[in-house]
Amino acid sequence: MSTHADYAGGDGSQPPAPRPSPVRIWILAARPKTLPVGLAPVLVGTALAINQDAFRLGPFIAALLGALFIQVGANLANDYSDARRGADSDDRLGPLRVTAGDLVPPRQVLLATYLTFGVAVLCGVYLIAVAGWIILAIGAASIVAGLLYTGGPRPYGYAGLGELFVFLFFGLVAVTGTHFALTEEFDGTALALAVPVGLMAAAVLVVNNVRDIDTDRRANKNTLAVRLGRERTRQLYALMHVAAYVITAVIGAVDSELTLWVLVALLGVPLSVRLARTVATHTDGPTLNGALAGTGQLELVFCVLLSVGILLS
Repeated sequence: MSTHADYAGGDGSQPPAPRPSPVRIWILAARPKTLPVGLAPVLVGTALAINQDAFRLGPFIAALLGALFIQVGANLANDYSDARRGADSDDRLGPLRVTAGDLVPPRQVLLATYLTFGVAVLCGVYLIAVAGWIILAIGAASIVAGLLYTGGPRPYGYAGLGELFVFLFFGLVAVTGTHFALTEEFDGTALALAVPVGLMAAAVLVVNNVRDIDTDRRANKNTLAVRLGRERTRQLYALMHVAAYVITAVIGAVDSELTLWVLVALLGVPLSVRLARTVATHTDGPTLNGALAGTGQLELVFCVLLSVGILLS
């Protein structure tokens, strides 16, 4: 399936757009605008470890790289599997996907997926050596979740469970797992902080799915947006933001390990409001693509500010 029309010439039609360079193609496949989802929770877990005088540089770097490569691997697996299942059709509103767009052969995308997860495994091996075997369970579960999002016989992304798994693995697991890798202890404060982080991460997927609601429905990809409908999904997006900020405020008020400095995370509210309005009032691809990128940036801003508040505490 090609996204470029054949150019016959002499009939007034336009020539196809030039093919991107190989480097540009693989950057496109990695979906860099989604990478804050992998980076942001590591920052929060690390900030709490520093607050508790438990920072270690080696585990921090390994956790950061592992999270980023898991995110990229999940993106590649999604690119490959959605193309096979027909979800990435020519009329989708999102950016071009490299498998469906015939930019990279499917086998190469699949190989890149395994290589990317392989790098994440190497990071995990180091973390196991310095923090214990519990990291094996965390890392293995994260990789399996990335592969089965749109892959396998019963992909959970096609059953409306994508947002739940993002909340779990890019919120609860990522924050508490990073904190554990640095401290070798499970901590209730880390779990509490992981909740608003997970909500922000899941909101990124909500925007993606509300943008693709029509093409996903035609491809029998029953995302949460398809199940809820456009209006209720828009409301869910706004509610996730509200809940993230409210929970953060409650944590700052009641958690004995922190102070109200964590409320600096609320400085991102104006950006959140603008994004919620955009998602609520637009259906066109370019605008929602911008909202998707903006939501990823919002999560990173939220987590950076939250991390600053934790450090100031």
